[in-house]
Amino acid sequence: MSVRKPYAVWDAPTRAFHWINLLCVLLLVALGTTILNGKSLGISNDGKVLLKTLHVWVGYAFILNLLVRIGWAFAGNHYARWAQWLPLGRSFAAQWRQWRASRGTAALEFAGHTPPGRIAIGAMLLLMISQSTTGLLLAGTDLYYPPFGSWIAEWIAAPGVDPATLVPYQPDLVDAAAVSEMRAMRKPYAQFHVWGFYALLAAVAVHLAGVIWAERRHGSALVSAMITGRKWLASDPVDPKP
Repeated sequence: MSVRKPYAVWDAPTRAFHWINLLCVLLLVALGTTILNGKSLGISNDGKVLLKTLHVWVGYAFILNLLVRIGWAFAGNHYARWAQWLPLGRSFAAQWRQWRASRGTAALEFAGHTPPGRIAIGAMLLLMISQSTTGLLLAGTDLYYPPFGSWIAEWIAAPGVDPATLVPYQPDLVDAAAVSEMRAMRKPYAQFHVWGFYALLAAVAVHLAGVIWAERRHGSALVSAMITGRKWLASDPVDPKP
């Protein structure tokens, strides 16, 4: 039986990003699902404003955490960098071929993400960026929150009404024609945000399935590695730290 050895892989900022991101996604999913079903649940306008406000503030935390992680891809340790985090760099194609050839035989050991894992992370990153940008626009149209809220408020405020005094679900403060135009502009972004929501859920499910599959096949303590920062490998990894 081979003896497993610990390898330092995930640094503290990378681990913090992972768990903060998980918490934010869970909260956003719960709030977003409730908002989407607000009518059938009989939620009042005040309740909708509260739910959307919480959704936006969690979204801000989600975006800030994502921006920190993107920045850390330039400054973190070897396994936190772009070339190890995403399917990038000259080594990725070679590692992909190695991984493909190893299926059904002796599995390769990766200290960082496997090639399929890096592809999945790349897809999730694109979805998170998409959800962030469309979410910021919707926060402006629904609640007049930054960064687009002041522009939206100036657009739809009724004549003689200070845009800074607009309150959600107060039709007497807005110009009906301008609101109709704004809603037409908003509609494709709202639809894209909802589709992105379901796509991100699917990507998370694939990610979890991949973790379970890899854990059962390799037994390298993937989940605990995101707590301790160390993986336990039975052989030298094919992606060692330089």
